[in-house]
Amino acid sequence: MTHPFEPSAAIAHLKKRAQLLQKTRAFFMERDVLEVETPLMCHTSVTDPAIESIPVLFRDLSKTIDETKQYYLQTSPEYAMKRLLAAGAGSIYQISKAFRQGEIGRFHNPEFTMLEWYRVGFDHHALMDETCELLQTLLNISHVERISYQNLFERFIGVDPHKVTISELQHCAKELQIDVSGAIALDKAEWLNVLMSHVIEPKLGKDFPCFVYDFPVELSALARIMQGDNSNQPDYAARFEVYYKGIELANGFYELCDADEQRKRFLTNLAVREKMGLSPIPIDEYFLAALQHGVPDCAGVALGFDRLVMLALGLDKIQDVLSFDFKRV
Repeated sequence: MTHPFEPSAAIAHLKKRAQLLQKTRAFFMERDVLEVETPLMCHTSVTDPAIESIPVLFRDLSKTIDETKQYYLQTSPEYAMKRLLAAGAGSIYQISKAFRQGEIGRFHNPEFTMLEWYRVGFDHHALMDETCELLQTLLNISHVERISYQNLFERFIGVDPHKVTISELQHCAKELQIDVSGAIALDKAEWLNVLMSHVIEPKLGKDFPCFVYDFPVELSALARIMQGDNSNQPDYAARFEVYYKGIELANGFYELCDADEQRKRFLTNLAVREKMGLSPIPIDEYFLAALQHGVPDCAGVALGFDRLVMLALGLDKIQDVLSFDFKRV
């Protein structure tokens, strides 16, 4: 019987975690990538309807600010890191705590550790190369698979995700016996995500990491939209995701650096949040000002470090690599 004070993870697992942290820092030091720290609590957060931030209230006891103001624990250090990029920091990385509302389970904890880095002068293919090198260093793997999002859907679902209609995606879900009751109002991006999470993700990276790249424009998030060469290669979002043993491990982008386009995407997100009954999030004007000033051409990736440790140790739940999971705090 364990005592209530004891950690979630075995001490041996925490020692291995510390070794992986040291190797990670050595990896970036060898490449002259600067380690940075940015605030965990900010006046705003992501507008993405699929991600809920945890709000906190700050009361200024010095009375400099005569009010209690709402802030947000950050779901990612991305916006602040891009402000550093705009200020001339060059290539940077951060090993940071991140927080997400309602995310708890086998692969999720409301407070988790994220490794995020940005490489000036890289596109998403160059960053895939470097991410592969990092995984080879930390997980002792010798091989990775790379497949486009289009080829992935053609292989597992039998449709071209760039050209498929919503009604065709609904039909695919029904044929694959996915329970989508009450989901008729989903847009194309949401239907693609349903099929990806229910059908494809569990089959990815069983023996070695799988890099999925070049997403439909509906799933662009913070990625650039690239023009296709011809009718057989439509416009696509320059982003990638990494899966290993059925787990989503990393999400990378050839970063969007257009302030006007970014504002449009924020406003679209806020409209969707309102439609879903979610609370509004203030647009990060500091971040948009950085884009307006000029964020250098770069690619960035966020990697779930707790999941990486879990995979390195051959464990099957995130609680086994955390000092104290959410049930013990």
